[in-house]
Amino acid sequence: MTLGALASPLLSERHRMIGAAVRKFAAERVAPQAQGLDEAEAFPAEIYREMAGLGLFGITIPEAFGGAGADALAYAVVMEELARGYASVADQCGLVELVGTLLAEHGTSAQHERYLRPLLAAERRCAYALTEPEAGSDLSNLRTTATRAAGGWILGGEKIWIHNAPVCDFACVLARTDPEAGHRGMSIFLVDRDAPGFTVGRKEHKMGQRASQVGALAFDAVALPADAMLGPEGRGFHMMMSVLDKGRVGIAALAVGILRAALEASVEYARVRRQFGRAIAEFQAVQWMVADMAKDLQAARLLVHAAAAKLAGGERATLEAALAKCFASDAAVAHTANAVQIHGGSGYIRGFEVERLYRDAKITQIYEGTNQIQRMIVARQLLG
Repeated sequence: MTLGALASPLLSERHRMIGAAVRKFAAERVAPQAQGLDEAEAFPAEIYREMAGLGLFGITIPEAFGGAGADALAYAVVMEELARGYASVADQCGLVELVGTLLAEHGTSAQHERYLRPLLAAERRCAYALTEPEAGSDLSNLRTTATRAAGGWILGGEKIWIHNAPVCDFACVLARTDPEAGHRGMSIFLVDRDAPGFTVGRKEHKMGQRASQVGALAFDAVALPADAMLGPEGRGFHMMMSVLDKGRVGIAALAVGILRAALEASVEYARVRRQFGRAIAEFQAVQWMVADMAKDLQAARLLVHAAAAKLAGGERATLEAALAKCFASDAAVAHTANAVQIHGGSGYIRGFEVERLYRDAKITQIYEGTNQIQRMIVARQLLG
């Protein structure tokens, strides 16, 4: 049985064709480089350019803007297949998808030409700058500000743990433009890396997904023209929130890809590893762990596809996306731990795939909203 081809009734023939193509790319180009990229903590620049050439950036962005013009189900399929190869590579697809969606939906024609098209063509790299020292899950504590100045704005503040910060060409920055207006006083700005006063801090050294670059950004009186604002003034928070359902579907699909990799590695190892004169696949303890992996893999995938199908149909999927992200990431963490257990001492050694998968899985419970936040969202959706 091919574990990557477990049934999902929501996928069309086009989705399956997309999945097969990305699976081949991930197996031939991504997976063989995963260990080296992890050890070097290196940005996957060559793979990044290849992804753009294959149309893997902007999966749901209209073709008129340079995207693939597919739907959210296709996006989920792509994220799973890329993460099966290496989660740090899938992260790039997810980041471009979110920033590209914001630019496509809210950008001007000039912003499309300057930022969106080069982003989708891998000619420019973006950073998605929300998190601050006092503003992670709670964006009401946002301190970065943009104040009006002659002909534009002056941006000041700092961001931490920003995806792609060390390698970005521009940043999509959430800042306060009206300190008295709460969530309605936040706006988004597109800030070029070479703008005077824009500095990139140190690169963080992470537990997992180590080829996905994370670092700090600082803005010291950065002068921005009026047309640096993305969308209407005061709508930044709502615009950022509008792409979160898609973002959570993407991370949930990424977690499914990690879990699938752990299951496939465990099945292969259990068949060849012998103890007490027989393959460990014959021991019930191992069989049950493998069975639970397969059970939760399929459940997680179906939750992801159900949420993606709602998005593809033009509906909100806040509840479904939270359920999928929470379940899939919890399952990925639990079962990569089981994969290490099945591998025994070998699983704890650098160089074995499951050791990396265990580290890569953990962040899926944290970014795009912690799983505690996901549980709050589910409870509020159900209880009011």
